[in-house]
Amino acid sequence: MVETAGGGPEDGTAEVLDHPLPDGVRRRVVRIVADAFGALTMAELPAPLRQYARFTPNRRAKFAGNAMAAALETERLFRQRIGERYKEIQPELCGALEAGAPPPAADPLDVAAAAYVLRPPGWAKLVAAAGEEAQRADAERVDEESRAELEKLREELERAREHTRAETARLRAELDAAKKEADALHRKLRSALSDVKRGEAALRKERAETESARAEGQAAVSAAESESRRLKTRLGESEAALEATRRAVREGRSVEDMRVRLLLDTVLEAAQGLRRELALPPVSVRPAETVDAVEPGRMTPKDIAARALSEHDPAILDQLLALPQAHLVVDGYNVTKTGYPQMPLEKQRLRLLGQLSALAAQTGAEVTCVFDGAELAAPVLLAPPRGVRVLFSKPGVTADELIRQLVRAEPPGRPVIVASTDREVADGVARAGARPVASAVLLKRLS
Repeated sequence: MVETAGGGPEDGTAEVLDHPLPDGVRRRVVRIVADAFGALTMAELPAPLRQYARFTPNRRAKFAGNAMAAALETERLFRQRIGERYKEIQPELCGALEAGAPPPAADPLDVAAAAYVLRPPGWAKLVAAAGEEAQRADAERVDEESRAELEKLREELERAREHTRAETARLRAELDAAKKEADALHRKLRSALSDVKRGEAALRKERAETESARAEGQAAVSAAESESRRLKTRLGESEAALEATRRAVREGRSVEDMRVRLLLDTVLEAAQGLRRELALPPVSVRPAETVDAVEPGRMTPKDIAARALSEHDPAILDQLLALPQAHLVVDGYNVTKTGYPQMPLEKQRLRLLGQLSALAAQTGAEVTCVFDGAELAAPVLLAPPRGVRVLFSKPGVTADELIRQLVRAEPPGRPVIVASTDREVADGVARAGARPVASAVLLKRLS
């Protein structure tokens, strides 16, 4: 329905639409505005549209469509400028509309969009007719598509039915063949089961005879193996006893020879040291030698304690190491954990061994450093420094026990000094004749 106001039925600007602008017509109108937009100056554009002046026509249609449609509806002067620009682009269509005779062959949507922009008399009817035409065309298109889709579905259904019938016939034929084959297999299976039963009976008989023979053979083999093991055990015991006897003879002789030679060296060096200390000239027997008196003896580690030195004075360690054939045994981890416990065990060992090497070079004493092997996750690849013997205790043996073994291995009379703060170790080595020294004293001497 078309309404008029103001200028009468001949004035197209007074006409209004009683329905919203159809979507197809609206898209064509937005496109006309977007194409004619660039021909207008900034002053000719409505204020809301000036921000889109530099956009391309496609971007204007995409981002400013609503704003352009609203301006075209409300801004009469803007609509007239767009209409003038559109007349330059489509003079024939615009002339036909103004003459009141739109081209019959023209697209209804184009005619409606041009009429909406130009507003000739009767434009609202053209827009409404274009909308109805577009709806009718859409309905026809949808109906045509539905009919085509329905026909396609019918064809697919018929093909599916044909395929199902063929597949059913094929499966029935295969089922008949399978039944015949199953009957033949059943007959063969019954025959095979009879053969298997006869074979199993014969196998059980053979197995019983074989088990009987095997039991007799195993009994004979067991008796022979038992006698063989007994003879091998006696032979092994005899060989072990012979080897133990030989090893005991070799070790006893070598250990005793070593102990005697070491004790002899100790006595000789002690005598030489005593002669140097007394500064006696090489003279023959003197009358005073015939006098019955107590002669001065050689100094032992126990005599050092009688001197006027504190137990914590590092000088006492120098005096002990100055004794002939002195042997210093160091409880490694006890010393390192007393002096520098924050360091890793590897760096503790390296630092202590380096200091002990320098001490051995200064004093000439024999130095043995003992570490607890239980602290190790794997064997230590360590090159002992010059002048220092490095030992790790075996699994199940503590470093304390290894130190006591070293002290017991020394001959009586040799000066043995043990550096350890462990009271149990100190008391044990003292009872064995060694001289215990605190770890702090050794650390002071090394520093």
